[in-house]
Amino acid sequence: MQSIEQRLALKLLERENAGNLRKLSIPAHLADFCSNDYLGLAANTTLHQQIQQQYANLQQAQNGSTGSRLISGNSAFAVALEGNLAGIFQAEAALLINSGYAANTAILSAVPQKNDTILYDEYIHASLKEGARLSFANRFSFRHNDCTDLEKKLKKATGEIFIVAESVYSMDGDFAPLTDLLDLCRTYTAHLIWDEAHSTGIWGENGSGLACETNRHPEIFARIYTFGKAMGVHGACIAGSRNLIDYLINFARPFIYTTALPLHSLVSIAEAFQFVQTHAELRTNIHRKIQFFTSELNKYPALKQAWIESHSPIQVIKIGGNLETRQVATQLQQAGFDVRAILSPTVKEGEERLRICLHIYNEDTQISKLVEKLAEIYVQVKK
Repeated sequence: MQSIEQRLALKLLERENAGNLRKLSIPAHLADFCSNDYLGLAANTTLHQQIQQQYANLQQAQNGSTGSRLISGNSAFAVALEGNLAGIFQAEAALLINSGYAANTAILSAVPQKNDTILYDEYIHASLKEGARLSFANRFSFRHNDCTDLEKKLKKATGEIFIVAESVYSMDGDFAPLTDLLDLCRTYTAHLIWDEAHSTGIWGENGSGLACETNRHPEIFARIYTFGKAMGVHGACIAGSRNLIDYLINFARPFIYTTALPLHSLVSIAEAFQFVQTHAELRTNIHRKIQFFTSELNKYPALKQAWIESHSPIQVIKIGGNLETRQVATQLQQAGFDVRAILSPTVKEGEERLRICLHIYNEDTQISKLVEKLAEIYVQVKK
């Protein structure tokens, strides 16, 4: 019989032989085309100073929150921040959660019940799938952005029905068909759970996301907003009805049984949204970078064929094969561009790709040189 250490070693060896063994690395000093810091707020010195100043003004030097929100970790600042976030996201109420992963597992593990049905886009984030798995509801995937396939499954669904989708998909950079999803929700009396992780800060007034920009937010049962991407800080919140938020406070285990975010994190969230509200040019600049990348890509027909069309900061070039995709990423890194390979099993086998993230601090010359180098390497690999 294998020991547990032998079993672990064997699984690692299998992954290494498949060319998809993960390892931690220290970020190199390369041109950043891999992080989620789309608006450059994580390293923005002005925002940093504002956070530090506001924290000092509170005169509450505190390293930790001391407990869960329901025990000792709540504060007047947290309650006020939730009220402010509810206003930004045009919801009755909002509930702070420690991360987007925790928020997604919280709502899907707590709200759907036995004999209910969760129907989720096959490309949703692992945290949403985990939340669905933790619930007692029936759960089924539907083909990515395929409302015809979704409707077939809606016709067979039982109990309360929950449809789960993302505003912007992290592995393809494309958008969910919100209007079509809401039409199906009305027809089948379903409830949409909508993850705005990669649209928070980039679309909508004051960074309120795609649902608010399209004015469809009142029709959505629950929305999840993440602050560790374009907002440049940490944490998340769920926005919805007051009834939903009160329910989550009572039944969402990832909220109930975890230590609350520290005060410094709360101040960081508040100041990040204040910064975005007073710097609308950030959103203008990131959309201009997206347009510029697209115009540069159009110069290389072979490369364009491998591109998944995207109007978000996430740009994807399909290569295929773990070894080939890693090879292209390595050559780009050697040329000074921090682009990462997305390998199976993170994506389906055969759909391995490069995930290029655009930021307002990526200079146009950097983007041009990146696309030119990528086109050169791609042609060589595909010979």
